[in-house]
Parts: sequence; structure tokens; C-alpha cells
Amino acid sequence: MVVLAPGLATAALAGTSRPPSSGGVGVTPRELEVLQLLAEGLPNKAIADRMAISEHTVKFHINALMGKLGAQSRTEAVVLATRAGLLRL
Repeated sequence: MVVLAPGLATAALAGTSRPPSSGGVGVTPRELEVLQLLAEGLPNKAIADRMAISEHTVKFHINALMGKLGAQSRTEAVVLATRAGLLRL
């Protein structure tokens, strides 16, 4: 079971005006792990603890994901990744 962060369901249903810039091409397995934890609504510290990496590395992965997906926010990254078939909620 996945619990959505506040506002995520609304954002997913409302849609977004732009498609993913690359359709998720080039997203690494580690970035997908971060993405799944983002979808669970975890903050950077909790993601870092769960993955046994630094918060700085988590931020790096999130920024890379947002760039690859063409997202402007964490929530939008999850929505776009779901639409691209990279993530199942």
C-alpha cells in the first residue's frame, strides 16, 4: 500500500501542462528508489536514512530526477513518473 502525500492525488488528477521532457529515459535504479520514497511522502532525511546515503546525495538524485522528467516540484516528479510508467502508486 502506498500513502500519497497531501495534494498528490489532486495534482495527479488535475494534470499538468507539459509532458516529461525525456519520458524518464536515463533514470537510474537508485533514482527510481528515491522516486518511490518521494511518492510515499518521505522527507529528504527519512529517504537518506532508509537508503543509507547522505541528504546531499538524496537532493542530488531528486534534482537529477526533476531534470530528466521536466518537473518543477517533487510532487510533479511523482505525477510525471507515474504517467511515464516509471512508478506505480
